This record gives sequence, structure tokens and C-alpha cells, in this order.
Amino acid sequence: MNIIPSVNLKDFISGDIDKKQQFVDAIGKAYEEIGFVALKGHFLDDTLVENLYQEVKNFFELDTETKRKYEIPGIGGQRGYISFGKESAKGKKEGDLKEFWHFGQYVDDNDELKAEYPENVIVEELPEFNKIGKETYQMLEKTAKYVLRALALHLNLEETYFDNYIHNGNSILRPIHYPPITEEPKEAVRAAAHGDINLITLLMGAQGRGLQVQNHKGEWIDAIAEDDELMINVGDMLSRHTNNKLKSTIHRVVNPPKELWGTSRYSIPFFMHPVSAMKLDVLEGCIDENNPKQFDDITAGEFLNERLIELGLKKK
Repeated sequence: MNIIPSVNLKDFISGDIDKKQQFVDAIGKAYEEIGFVALKGHFLDDTLVENLYQEVKNFFELDTETKRKYEIPGIGGQRGYISFGKESAKGKKEGDLKEFWHFGQYVDDNDELKAEYPENVIVEELPEFNKIGKETYQMLEKTAKYVLRALALHLNLEETYFDNYIHNGNSILRPIHYPPITEEPKEAVRAAAHGDINLITLLMGAQGRGLQVQNHKGEWIDAIAEDDELMINVGDMLSRHTNNKLKSTIHRVVNPPKELWGTSRYSIPFFMHPVSAMKLDVLEGCIDENNPKQFDDITAGEFLNERLIELGLKKK
């Protein structure tokens, strides 16, 4: 498969049984074959998206000293600012050519989870930044809930199977700034080839060239969304839970051609995580003679911790 299939979430929530089933079949097939879809009909409106990009640009244009105030030690980069070159892909020494921010979960009905998660970090200089970040987070979380409902049906599970696991899940909204490239990068790229850790990722800002996905033949293909689309891919947690029936696809963000080095790139992924206690044990329905169980039992929290250490964001 050399193109990313496009689906419309409005078909799934339309109330039309046939349209709903067509959506389930299309997204299921795409995630078994390439691990990515472009999704229309999500819950973000144009004004919110516009406002978010403006606030994100405003933040990254602050001077380095001001941004560094919001880099919080000791939490593995789970909230606030993460400065340029701090994160590297699994197995890579070079830090990626990016700086980013993390918004996390807003828990208001579970004191235990509220205590488990770090607090969101408030940017004093930008009064709208946190408000718009929270609204975007919640609209993407709502979109992700319906995508996972469709996948539950595809896997012959109860439609709401994932709902309790993702309510108050450890999800992250990550506005990323890839600054202009000022000199020939030695080895580093904007984001080296990697798979995502989580259940699914919803990506805003894949409208220009840069994001590439590796198909089953090992070829890199461009993943470019239409203006009204989110790019959504399967993460390692969901791949593991489904015995690799749903594919977590390796992807990367390549450096632009030299004539575009002087430009910034912004992208905003939402990493949908479940609560830490969710068991990622392989689903019984995804094991058969031809597909024996491939993964050991593990919880989402244990798996996340392992990966944060591999990424250099957490110490052992």
C-alpha cells in the first residue's frame, strides 16, 4: 500500500448502520495493512486549530531563558517544556532537531490518578495558551474515543471496550517546533525513524511534506493530510495488545530540502494513552495457530516506563 487511506468519522457516528460498518471495515483494513489513516469529521473546529497554532508559535518565540523556566526536572519530560535536542529515537544517539511542550490529563473525578500525574504547567506570559491547549486536548481525546470504539468492533470486542481504560488516561498533547536548520545536520533529522509508544496517535499539522511512513516492503512513503484531516496511527501498546494484528508503523520526519531550511515546522500530536493499570496482555481473539502469542504480559504503566528510559527521558 503506497497511499494513506482517508476515512470520515461522521460515517461512524451518523446513526446509519451501513455507513458505520463501512467505517469500521475501512479503518480496520488500513490499520492491518499500513497502520495509518487520514481522518476527516473529527471534533476540532477551524477556529480552535487556528488559535492553537497561534498560541504555540507565541510560546516557541519566547526567549530561551523564559522557556527554560518551564522545563521541570524529575518528571521524565511528562509536562511543560522540553528543550531542543533532548529527545532521541530508540537506539539513536543524536537528539532530534526539535523542542516541544507537553499538556497532560485533566483529572477531576479521581483523586488517586490526580496524585499519580504531574500537574500541568501554566505559562504566565500567555494567558490563553493553557486554556486553548486544554480545549484541544479534550476534543482530540473525544475523537480518539470514537476511533477506538470502531477498532473495538473490528476486533470483535464490545464497542465501549476501551472507554474505561482511556477515561483519565495518561494521554499527552505535544506541540512540537522544528526550528529553521542553520547548518548541515551531521546525523540528526527532525524526528528519527520510530514507532509510537501509546494506543493511537492523532497528528495535527501533517499538511506539508516531511512525515514519512514505512510500508511493509520497507519503502518510505509521504503521509500528507488534507487541510481538514488528522493523521492517525497505531502505537506499540495497541499493536502489542492485538498481537500485531493492528500495525504500529515506523515513521519519521525528514529534514526539508535545502531551500526550505530557513522555515520552522510545527506539528501537534496527541498521544492517546490508557490508565497505567491497563493490562496490555495479548487479546485471546488475536491468537490462533498461525499467530501464536508474540508478547509477554505487561501493564501500560510498566511498558511506558521502559520506553521513557530507552528514549533518554527517564533515568533507570
